[in-house]
Amino acid sequence: MQQGNRVIITVLGHDRVGIIAAIAEILSSHNINILDISQTILQGFFTMVMVVDIGNSTVGPGELRDVLTAKGQEMELAVTVQHEDIFRFMHRI
Repeated sequence: MQQGNRVIITVLGHDRVGIIAAIAEILSSHNINILDISQTILQGFFTMVMVVDIGNSTVGPGELRDVLTAKGQEMELAVTVQHEDIFRFMHRI
């Protein structure tokens, strides 16, 4: 995997069945590999952070953001998609 092909996806919302499956299905359908995933339930709220590799993706980061945002709205979830470089810049000390 080349540097610069990673994207950070965050998902927040009320816990319900099928959240991980819905997001993973979109990623799989666009040939995006999940490199790391962390999810938990905090007092009924679902939280998930994924690091994915878009190096072989059939869509660019902007289109991926649009597709995942639409799915998030459909499922009443807040979904964010950030390129790793932007994420690192925003969260540096």
